Parts: sequence; structure tokens; C-alpha cells
Amino acid sequence: MIRGIRGAITVLEDSNEQVLHETTRLALEMAKANNIEPEFVASVIISTTTDISSTFPAKAVRSIEGWSFVPVMCTHEMNVPGALEKCIRILMHVNTEKAQKDIHHIYLNNAVQLRPDLVK
Repeated sequence: MIRGIRGAITVLEDSNEQVLHETTRLALEMAKANNIEPEFVASVIISTTTDISSTFPAKAVRSIEGWSFVPVMCTHEMNVPGALEKCIRILMHVNTEKAQKDIHHIYLNNAVQLRPDLVK
């Protein structure tokens, strides 16, 4: 079964260092919370709000040890007025036996406001 694991995080500024660091942090936390090894990840889609353009966040995921062969791509979120700014979202498609209700979605920094019902 392939399940989607969602996650989101915000950065303080649009810089290479911040984007790469926070994207790595989010991806690792998502994998840890769901006991995921890179071999079980079918693909990863990363989106950013349009105010992030300093680097490709996919670079951060590909640089995690063991993740270099995981297919990763980036895109921009819709530019909706009033939406959360400087936000990076990850959708990880994972082969797992877990039930949908047992998946742990991760929201960090100011992104906790996106889905407070899923934040532990």
C-alpha cells in the first residue's frame, strides 16, 4: 500500500542555509515519526510558497544519507492572499502497511497553524 505523509515547516528567511536546513529537518522528522527507510519511499513532492526561491528544497532531501535515489521534485504553491508565508510543504509517498489513521503528519514552526488537529 502506498500512503501519503504530509508535512510543512516555515523558514525565517529565504536563504540557501535556512531552506536546506529546515527542509532536511522536516523530512527527517517525517521519516522518524513514521519509521520510514528511504527504500520504502516511492517519491517526494516538495512545494514552497512563492516567496521562497533561493534554492531547490529537493536538494536537501537528496543530500540525506541513503536518500540520493529517491525521486524528488519541487513546485510552487498557489499564491493565495493571506496564506502562510515562507512555507515549505512535503508530500512523501511511502510503501507501508500502516493504516491511514496511524500515519503521523508533521507540522513544524509556524506551519503548525495549517493543521492544528494533526499536531501532537
